[in-house]
Amino acid sequence: MNILEARNIVKDYTGHRALDDVSIEVPQGKVYGLLGPNGAGKTTLIRIINHITAPDSGEVIFDGHRLVQDDVRSIGYLPEERGLYKKMKVGEQALFFARLKGLDRAEAEKSLKEWFERLDIMSWWGKKVEELSKGMAQKVQFIITVLHRPKLLIFDEPFSGFDPINVQVLTREILRLKDEGATVIFSTHNMASVEELCDRISLINRSHNILTGDVDELRREFGKNKFTLEFDGTPDALRAALEASCTAVDIVEDVRRKHLAAEITLAADDARRAAIAAANAAVDLVEFKPKMMSMSDIFIKAVEQSNYPTPPEFPTHE
Repeated sequence: MNILEARNIVKDYTGHRALDDVSIEVPQGKVYGLLGPNGAGKTTLIRIINHITAPDSGEVIFDGHRLVQDDVRSIGYLPEERGLYKKMKVGEQALFFARLKGLDRAEAEKSLKEWFERLDIMSWWGKKVEELSKGMAQKVQFIITVLHRPKLLIFDEPFSGFDPINVQVLTREILRLKDEGATVIFSTHNMASVEELCDRISLINRSHNILTGDVDELRREFGKNKFTLEFDGTPDALRAALEASCTAVDIVEDVRRKHLAAEITLAADDARRAAIAAANAAVDLVEFKPKMMSMSDIFIKAVEQSNYPTPPEFPTHE
């Protein structure tokens, strides 16, 4: 079951088409990655889902019905551009936003303090927001976003400004929310986070959805007929031996390896045995294994392969 569907969304600004017939389906209880280069259209789509702006055509279906303003209460949105009142105390401000989202004061204070303890920021409860570091302020806004347990959570670059330790803390909490039944749309440039968090992704480029699929399936698809091998011998001998069975043989330069390494692409699905035999006859083959494509590799390849014409040089409104 899908908690959200965006169907054939088109959005134009003056001189610029931000989204061109974009559709996505977000399954309930999953983490859905919304990826793409800067200016691709991701933030415009997120604003439409949040009812901040309206599409010129197309529709958004939320929880089985067409999205209306009241549905925003069931959506938690953490935008990339954060905003807290700098002169207010941290706890007071968190309580203020919690009350706006319908929680009574006692319930809100209890839940907030549990979250503050979990994210190790309880000592900042009585301090002013202006005293917070960027990372601390982001933790506060993350808590405010998830506190009322909305049906759909949208995080736009949630790890911006975080050190690796706090990235792991937030990653753990997002996965815990998913385990508790939350659905998450996760927009990021951090491909390592996509591999760790996302069940499914859509890649937006030049206002179009150019790639959609389950993360594991995409990694297998893009890695089809690609293998890595380690060997002792000469690269030229390996290349010559694999010429008939492979379309590409790339030597990997890595001084940390005990053996030489190469990445190869088979010419056909049934060419693996021939490649192994030919390589083993030409060099001392140490290891031969499938190459698992990273999301970063897939991102770059998909963007390079997208054949939409380059748009005019107008300013984007993402």
